[in-house]
Amino acid sequence: MAKAQWFLILNGKSAGDEAVREAVNTLRESGQPLAVRVTWEAGDAGRHVGEAVAAGAAVIVAGGGDGTLSEVAEAMANTGLDAGALPELALLPLGTANDFSCAASIPLEPLPALELVSASNGRPIDLLRVEGDGKVHWCANLASGGFGTEVTVETHDGLKKMLGGLAYVITGIAKLGRIEPVRARFHGEGFAWEGDFIALGVGNGSQAGGGQVLCPGALLDDGLLDVTIVPELSGEVMATLGTLFSEGKHAALEQVAERARLRELWIEAAQPMTLNLDGEPLQARRFHIRCVAGRVRMHLPAGAPLQGG
Repeated sequence: MAKAQWFLILNGKSAGDEAVREAVNTLRESGQPLAVRVTWEAGDAGRHVGEAVAAGAAVIVAGGGDGTLSEVAEAMANTGLDAGALPELALLPLGTANDFSCAASIPLEPLPALELVSASNGRPIDLLRVEGDGKVHWCANLASGGFGTEVTVETHDGLKKMLGGLAYVITGIAKLGRIEPVRARFHGEGFAWEGDFIALGVGNGSQAGGGQVLCPGALLDDGLLDVTIVPELSGEVMATLGTLFSEGKHAALEQVAERARLRELWIEAAQPMTLNLDGEPLQARRFHIRCVAGRVRMHLPAGAPLQGG
């Protein structure tokens, strides 16, 4: 019986990657039909997803970083088809930090990442639906704001290419002397907080920005947002930062952060603020973020983190 076709939607920056070419050839030689489509400009991912759906593809593989994963997932969500009528989603990690794949234990090497698709079943995962600037956006991993967002947005592509995740750390250190807090009001069912904050994470996944674990309790399949708000660095907050070295990052985060798990969250800022949706900056004064349960089916390692079971 012939195998169903897969589509690999590959970020144009990785089109010349020899390891990717070898992995694709290996899969094809094993009898797996695999079409490759390369993104070059805005809208390409959407067109390629449409082609894959029309062709009855069994799997769409997003080849790139967290931004490519979200771009492909957004295009799939925008088809309006239910998860069961869509191809399954998989990830071939080719980004700088690969936060989603690292947190979900997806292999970082091309061939094992593609072989995972054959060895696993697509299972429902949630997506974040973000309304802001009068439009609807989708996010697969994490929406971040404040200091973390500025670091991710301002980190130079060349620096990321040379240093990988370390580039975010260097950029962050350079900005420490000029952190400007953002003032906003957050509310959801049973939760309200207002004040100045320096970092925000609204997670489907747990980390972003080169390993910054802003949402340590996030799960991909629980139908909930994991919300972390780090207030302005007051004297009391500064005093707890020593635990970053003595007890670890999670201990410090738990001491200083406001945390919540919600189905949806409203954000109202005094001035336009930026949310980073897996590398895509979105600016507005008001946001409505909702967790859409089971929006797509994705291939993940059995028993991997971020799954609630």
